[in-house]
Amino acid sequence: MTYQLTIEPLGATIDVEDDQTMLDAALRAGIYLPHACCHGLCATCKVQIVDGEVEHGEASPFALMDFERDERKTLACCALLQSDVTIEADVDEEPDAEVIPVRDFAGTVTRVESLTPTIKGIWVALDEPIHFQAGQYINLDIPTLGISRPFSLANAPSTTSREIELNVRIVPGGAGTAYLHQNLKAGDAIRISGPYGRFFVRKSADLATLYMAGGSGLSSPRSMILDLLAQGSERPITLVYGQRHRAELYYHDEFTALAQQYPNFTYVPALSHEPADSDWSGYRGFVHEAAKAHFDNDFRDHKAYLCGPPLMIDACITTLMQGRLFEKDIYTEKFLSAADVQQVRSPLFRKL
Repeated sequence: MTYQLTIEPLGATIDVEDDQTMLDAALRAGIYLPHACCHGLCATCKVQIVDGEVEHGEASPFALMDFERDERKTLACCALLQSDVTIEADVDEEPDAEVIPVRDFAGTVTRVESLTPTIKGIWVALDEPIHFQAGQYINLDIPTLGISRPFSLANAPSTTSREIELNVRIVPGGAGTAYLHQNLKAGDAIRISGPYGRFFVRKSADLATLYMAGGSGLSSPRSMILDLLAQGSERPITLVYGQRHRAELYYHDEFTALAQQYPNFTYVPALSHEPADSDWSGYRGFVHEAAKAHFDNDFRDHKAYLCGPPLMIDACITTLMQGRLFEKDIYTEKFLSAADVQQVRSPLFRKL
């Protein structure tokens, strides 16, 4: 059975299958609804039901409380329609956002390489090209496990034909990343859906850009930086990238070479736990500390893009605000687990 979902204030009406969430239906119709975790944990996708009935699905009782259910609110990432429904959603206009409907793609793994002791590079040749904005992500179906996981696209849209690159960090206790690290091999069939997310460069602002990344959070900034350089951008571009040890600092040689090739690109690597007696001559400390030192605590006239562990992002937000860069110029994308949602997040900052 198919129901109709009307989204206000857009006035758009779309078809929704009876086993399809309203968020999935909207994204596949090219309509962006704010969301983050996609698992009913973070409440970013909360909407108001104006008319009709829904099943709340797997929404966490902490993300959607009983009194909110009584007030006819629901989470778009979990809600299943039980009738034709009208909702009110907080839909922001983004002049730099491309309208790209989410689609399903089939592909074949072409290679799997160890980038660091904990991060694998996975390259997949899709059956047809995927159009995306640098910084967006896809959902990867994990073979045999019946689950999917989000991963940022690490390659630039301007350099891809059908092959995409994913950087996957193994998560302790995570069945999905364990499978990808231990079982996935060249020749395996893969299915993905995408693109997702509103983590992309606001090019119309014509400002210098600052990228702050940690761990496998380098994927999106790498795509964005490569895309800007390929398009001939002459605005200043700075990447501050942090890991614990030198062995974990992947694509270091690539970014060092890019900094030598492009006068407007600056690369600031930082190691937080590198042994004191090593030959590392770069910054020793965390990402937010390295950025503060490099910019002398003055981040004005920048657009900042943050990608990495939640605690890193919160520390970077605090540092940027102390350096006179505020919410309208800070963008972040982080993939939330149940554990992440329990962490304290800044009440002054609206997550994307």
